[in-house]
Amino acid sequence: MKTEFKILLAIVVAVLLSGCVGTPDKEGWHSSQKNEFLEILKTDKYLSICNQRGLYEKVRQSHNSVLMSKMLVAYAENLANSCIDLEAFNEAQKARNSIKFSSKFTTYLQKVNVQNIAMQLKAGQSIEQILKPYIPEYYQFHALLKDYHALKNTEGTTEEILHKIRLTIERIKLMKTGLGDNYALVNIPEFKVRIIESNKTVISMPIVVGKRDKQTPIFSAELQSIVLNPTWNVPDSIARHEIIPKTLRDPSYLRRHRLVMRRDYNLDSPALRFDANLSARYVGGKGEVPFKFIEVASRRNALGRVKFLFPNENSVYMHDTPAKSLFKRKVRAYSHGCVRLGRPLKMLDFLATHYTNTPAEEIETKYKSKKTHYIAITKRLPVHTAYMTAYVEEDGKMYFFSDIYGYDKLQKLNFR
Repeated sequence: MKTEFKILLAIVVAVLLSGCVGTPDKEGWHSSQKNEFLEILKTDKYLSICNQRGLYEKVRQSHNSVLMSKMLVAYAENLANSCIDLEAFNEAQKARNSIKFSSKFTTYLQKVNVQNIAMQLKAGQSIEQILKPYIPEYYQFHALLKDYHALKNTEGTTEEILHKIRLTIERIKLMKTGLGDNYALVNIPEFKVRIIESNKTVISMPIVVGKRDKQTPIFSAELQSIVLNPTWNVPDSIARHEIIPKTLRDPSYLRRHRLVMRRDYNLDSPALRFDANLSARYVGGKGEVPFKFIEVASRRNALGRVKFLFPNENSVYMHDTPAKSLFKRKVRAYSHGCVRLGRPLKMLDFLATHYTNTPAEEIETKYKSKKTHYIAITKRLPVHTAYMTAYVEEDGKMYFFSDIYGYDKLQKLNFR
């Protein structure tokens, strides 16, 4: 109720401030709103006509208010939730996921409030004001829109290039709202992470992402803590398909890889011994394993010396890695889904300085202790893993990246 009251109050205030003259028609449209919307549609300013081309032609020719209201709602819907055929995409994703293949693309859908739009129209709000809640905040959206419109009217621009840019624009529409002024952006096809503050990149570095069959998922979460000298809690899926089979073949495997066994992911729990007969039951397949493997903290730990936690259902985080040689490669898809950092100490220094209340001397002491320590994040920093095969740098130059996970082929536009 409070939210609805605030919206209504905002609409009333907008009317008082707008100084709007003239009486709206029966559908609630003022002539200035019609002209504004027709201008937006003429250039398809926000690339959201999509599957409503037929309706648009009727609106363009008739200026009929009922049709125009229907078009406005449809335009807002496509702007809020993209022009990707999500039903077909979700079915395709479901079909290709399996025990040996993992792919997840989270879509953050918005509800378009038809009643609010009608009230805003009658209140005389501009179409830009009405559409504003559905326009992605991320500056890449506007940069890509600008280039798309320019390139579409440039001789020699290929359909392939336009399609690649368009798909990236549509994916941005599906990103979580409330990105924040400051956020971390993991662009998977680019193999790069950036910390962005007020639309400026303040730190960036190369990354290693998930393999093609163990993909880094697309989602958003809040950075919560930094872990110095982390242990690695081996996921049950890796235990089933890698750790247990290797230990069955080589009884010294656990010792050589600094792995210990417990009933749960707690080093203080009683130690367990590897039982070949029991463990063999949990080779392959899915499901929980009733014992856990933990790699103790060390410079050779799979997570390196530091990890950055943003709790999520995917059990994905950013971390250091001892496998530094992978960063020499152009295509860096080698992890089980987590994001490995090319310069983890640079990330540690920046985040500790700007996003924690922990003094640098204390960070250094805890890091050198070789013992596990948790440092709380005290300033909001969302982390967004994204899939942008087109990206506009701050100097205006556009770059294109390979479709490493196949989303450019898998995601179909709803008007083609």
